Amino acid sequence: MVSISSNNNDYFDRKKAFRLKTAASLFGAAGCLLLVGSASAADLEDALVQKTVQVAPNLEPVIPHPDQEKEALDKLIAFEEKTGKKPNILFFIMDDVGWGDLGVYGGGAMAGAPTPNMDRLAREGLQLTSAYAQPSSSPTRATILTGRLPMRHGILRPSGKDETGGLEGEITLPQILSEAGYVTQAVGKWHVGENKGSQPQNVGFDDFYGFLSVSDYYTEWRDPYFNPDVALSPERTQMIRNLAFEKNWVHAKKGGEVEPIAEIDIPTCSILDEKWADYSVEFIKNMANSDQPFFLYHCTRGAHFDNYPNPQFLGKSPAKYPYKDVMIELDYILGRLVSALEETGQLENTIIFITSDNGPEMELWPDSGFSPFRGAKGSTWEGGMRVPGIFYWKDMISPGRISDGLFDLADLFNTSLALSGAKDQMPTDRYIDGIDQTSFLLSNNGQSNRKYIYYWLGRNFSAVRVGEYKYMMLAESDDDRDNCLQGGFSGYIMNYYFGKAFNLYLDPKENHNFFLRKVIYSDIFLGPMKSHLATFQKYPPKDILGD
Repeated sequence: MVSISSNNNDYFDRKKAFRLKTAASLFGAAGCLLLVGSASAADLEDALVQKTVQVAPNLEPVIPHPDQEKEALDKLIAFEEKTGKKPNILFFIMDDVGWGDLGVYGGGAMAGAPTPNMDRLAREGLQLTSAYAQPSSSPTRATILTGRLPMRHGILRPSGKDETGGLEGEITLPQILSEAGYVTQAVGKWHVGENKGSQPQNVGFDDFYGFLSVSDYYTEWRDPYFNPDVALSPERTQMIRNLAFEKNWVHAKKGGEVEPIAEIDIPTCSILDEKWADYSVEFIKNMANSDQPFFLYHCTRGAHFDNYPNPQFLGKSPAKYPYKDVMIELDYILGRLVSALEETGQLENTIIFITSDNGPEMELWPDSGFSPFRGAKGSTWEGGMRVPGIFYWKDMISPGRISDGLFDLADLFNTSLALSGAKDQMPTDRYIDGIDQTSFLLSNNGQSNRKYIYYWLGRNFSAVRVGEYKYMMLAESDDDRDNCLQGGFSGYIMNYYFGKAFNLYLDPKENHNFFLRKVIYSDIFLGPMKSHLATFQKYPPKDILGD
């Protein structure tokens, strides 16, 4: 077991000055000066052998691609000259949705829940096949908001109701974007700490409309089918009511207090995504004539268990099961947001990213998603951390691209700062695990700037991926796969003394350890692991919550 204690290029034309300044802001000095040839698009073998560059002491090393960086920079300059402002940014984050749930990933109609809107944006944009979240919700959301891995921001597992800390002391994406002139709006699920200092209106968002916790906190104890021992006992029901967690759907403005809108019971839970979509659509319409760009962080309730479909969608999926009904509603809601952007003339000005916060929660099957990979939510197998990732930006991201380039959701932090012109506001007093992937997204045949994915299971370092190879030292057990547990919160930690190596192209289910045939590759794995772990000595992790 590896664990760490909580203590422990010039452009000679009329825009030369502007271009140099923008280039330094977007890509840093290394990206402007390095004369390194680009490899062919989406060639992971090249990514395996290419060298990385340390842009700053506190930043993750990157694979430089100067040609694609220039192409991306030219696009951004032309965009800003045309529009007069920075792009809007929209994150659409679903809950517990599996890699395989979307049609473009092999699910959709085949899996009993067509996703035409998500599929269309994927076909007209960039579809990532190797995008990675963290093993569970709260760690992923905190990583998106800070650009830092859980061992750094301190949220290792789904955050509880009475924890202190959370995002306190962190520098967040909405905070920096707000200071850069963005209107920042959070809608939907939060789940990154309920304490006052961690609430969205206190970490950079101008406005929040949603709930602070997680879906099952509001419904499980009310449902006599799943929990008759509580729901049918007045005393136990009152005991839950007395617990100190926010039981309401709430609204808050920057710096203010949360104000209750309605208590979340089961009927209310079924309409939350509809009401949240209404709020985001109204926000988009209100921003149509604004001189300011916006950041819309829209996080759905669906499809976290227990799923109580909106009456309009109940039984409307081919599968008829609750999770599948919710999936078609989520697809419909995404369509509503895109239509609002289009109708208000903002679609060309908005970059959209669609993802899930982790893999499917298989312990709750059949109220759960689908992944073709081994493992599930709560594990560092691919099924727990590899998630759908779709980028769409009309006329800016070339349509029809599918890439297996590595992308960590932490990269959203650095990339958003670059797109917003706020990269000079990147924190320098802490380690940032994200990587600026702007050139990967905007170059017509862009390659990822990321060489490694690091997998953590709580405090324990689990694995590293480079190219198509993954080396594991520790994992969550999934001995009970025949009962659909497939790893996750029901398992236990397994340590591999010699480690296991998997070729994710030949063996995406991680069934065949072939480390004995790849011993010569040891340094390819062990070198980056050693360097990664060393960053925690120079930049010690926070005091850890919940572990």
